[in-house]
Amino acid sequence: MIQMKVTQLKREAEGILGIELQAADGAMLVPFEPGAHIDVHLPDGLARQYSLCNDAVETDRYRLGVSLSTTSLGGSRYLHTSLREGDSLTISEPRSLFGLSPAAASHRFIAGGIGITPILSMIRWCVRHSVPWHLHYCVRSRTCAAYLDELRAFGDNVHVHANDEIAGRIPDIQTLISDVKAGEHVYCCGPDGLMDAVLHHGRQCGIPRESLHFERFTASPPRIADNSERAFTVVLAKQGLRCVVSPNESILESLERQGVCPPFSCREGLCRSCEVEVLSGEVEHRDYVLSEDEQMANRSLMICVSRAKSDELVIDL
Repeated sequence: MIQMKVTQLKREAEGILGIELQAADGAMLVPFEPGAHIDVHLPDGLARQYSLCNDAVETDRYRLGVSLSTTSLGGSRYLHTSLREGDSLTISEPRSLFGLSPAAASHRFIAGGIGITPILSMIRWCVRHSVPWHLHYCVRSRTCAAYLDELRAFGDNVHVHANDEIAGRIPDIQTLISDVKAGEHVYCCGPDGLMDAVLHHGRQCGIPRESLHFERFTASPPRIADNSERAFTVVLAKQGLRCVVSPNESILESLERQGVCPPFSCREGLCRSCEVEVLSGEVEHRDYVLSEDEQMANRSLMICVSRAKSDELVIDL
């Protein structure tokens, strides 16, 4: 864990708070890859993931952009209403699950609202390394669009699509990606509806799945246990412990009930903190971080959301 000091708070747009953090002891910070995020630990045991939006070459600060969620369970609300310059925050080291592909000849970014935060650092990398890129920034209104002043410096590479400027309509995603060229990769971060549309139209346009990249801030609504859910057994190979996972709980919750406390963070299959190696058994993957190839390989799972297709799973714990 890293102890940080809040050195600047700034309203970046309507409902979006910019937060600058520096090490409490003045030390240089851990370098990060463009698109990386950190866990921010808040009062009452809350931990939330926020993307780093500043230039990845900067080691003296981390910059975050936090949207005030109307359904906040305390994370964004606390940061917007209670955080003050000079306050202390505890964070994790940066983790990268949404990086730029080294195989890409060019990059096309599609950001929705606060989804601009990880993409902003990726754009800075492209500019520094003279790699071709374009951004489509989808917002309800320009008043809700964070970092517009910084993005204007990139000229015609940036295209802002504001709903209130097109009679309240949403952008035509198929049009935004219909001219993607061979070797170009598409990166999308934003609301689920936007990412689902990019995935759907991307496949219709013949874009290879490995050329489509997504970063999710929140999980889809949880699946409600029904008659199709069933109990299964998870075996902890190192401890020799057998736990029954009931239909209405996760593997993580079952382990906690037995007094086992493995690492975790988001509890939504979004951050990879609770990834555990699978030694035997077949997994029903419900996470958002493993690629299709990784899921098919059946070598690991996220114990906070995934379940078993087989009657028993043996995991490396």
